[in-house]
Amino acid sequence: MKKSEIRFSIALDDQKVPEAISWSATDAGPDIHFAKAINIALWDREQVGTMKIDLWTKDMPTDEMKRFCVDNMGSMAENIVSATNDVEMAKKIRALCKELSEYLDQQEQGLS
Repeated sequence: MKKSEIRFSIALDDQKVPEAISWSATDAGPDIHFAKAINIALWDREQVGTMKIDLWTKDMPTDEMKRFCVDNMGSMAENIVSATNDVEMAKKIRALCKELSEYLDQQEQGLS
């Protein structure tokens, strides 16, 4: 059986606020990659529930954080289709993401 590892490294300031997030993966080559935010969700089989890790750096702008959240929701639509073939649920998630993206576009244009 082939194994793959993903490693995250979080640099914290004195108040334990993330200053830098880096990651590497055995399947992504030897390079270290940098991120401003991570969102990891795991389905815990013993607790039968979602365990989450959400971290973002001090320099993550709020507009980018909002886009990051909408992008995450959009990717969940793809997960729903591939994991359950529930096309209707994916359609509803995509519609919400479209609505939120339009809202963010308006915010960025100073219209809301």
